[in-house]
Amino acid sequence: MKTFYPLPVLGAPSQPPPFDWQGWYDAVGGRTITIDEATMWLGRIQTEQYPRFDGPVAETRREFVSPADASEWVKGRARALGADLVGIAEIEPTDIYRDRSVNYRYAIVVGARMAYEQFVTVPSESAAVECLRIYFSLGETVLHLADELRAAGIACGVEHPIGDSSVLHVPLALKAGFGELGRHGSIIHPELGPLFRIGSILTNLEMVTDEPMDAGIAAFCDKCQACRIFCPADAIPDERYHDGTVDPIGNPRYVVDTGKCFPYFARANYCSACLSVCAYHHKQWATMNDGTVGPYPTVPFGTVPAPTDPSENVHIYPKLRRDESSPWHR
Repeated sequence: MKTFYPLPVLGAPSQPPPFDWQGWYDAVGGRTITIDEATMWLGRIQTEQYPRFDGPVAETRREFVSPADASEWVKGRARALGADLVGIAEIEPTDIYRDRSVNYRYAIVVGARMAYEQFVTVPSESAAVECLRIYFSLGETVLHLADELRAAGIACGVEHPIGDSSVLHVPLALKAGFGELGRHGSIIHPELGPLFRIGSILTNLEMVTDEPMDAGIAAFCDKCQACRIFCPADAIPDERYHDGTVDPIGNPRYVVDTGKCFPYFARANYCSACLSVCAYHHKQWATMNDGTVGPYPTVPFGTVPAPTDPSENVHIYPKLRRDESSPWHR
């Protein structure tokens, strides 16, 4: 039975605020990474895609025989438009950033895989470019699907993959059956691994929702420490974070030390090391463009930047190993 919340649905007070990118960059001394191709993709997102978030809704509404029929049509159109993953989730207050609200009950969550070939060395300019390229291409999928919904007389809202949105993509994607939450804080899919990006379209079209996945991935992460060992910033936890919140299948989350992660991320080509070194079914998802199995990635080790902890507009995170030496890092 669905549990509908009054519209607009307000973000729960316990939820984090939207990530303050500028505040974090200011805290570490500003943006210092310059990658021309990545800047090009970001510019295209801002100039070509942001203006297309809204659009007219046709007066004549397409009728569906059932919520299942609506779900099937939406998923078919999403895949035809380039989505590698698509699922439906009901929106709850815990899916919305604190102090934000949405006027919709459902999220159509879409995902697109990134090319492992660009992540064989991380951090790298090629990995940074691939992230931005997928943000753009998945953004096109999201925008075209929103256009088709509006042409069918169905109002909707766009939540772009690059963020700056009202909803948290990861909780919605977990409920939509995209995989399980990994030790590195990203979702791991059984076939795509963790190397994919997520966007959403919000709507009141009644659809059948998907179910969270329990494929044993969380249990694998409890034993594996690949991302923990290879994180250049030494920011990934040993244990789950027991703050009373759990993921959709009942597990406490692993929570990364953002105060250690971001200073490295902001200086080292936006990193992504934790994604590409993920060992879950590595030979299955870590393939090159020609379909062959890719090599295990190369990750540099060196001096870990000093942690940075902004005092305002930040989410709660543990401060990991701040006074301990690491066996893998200097």
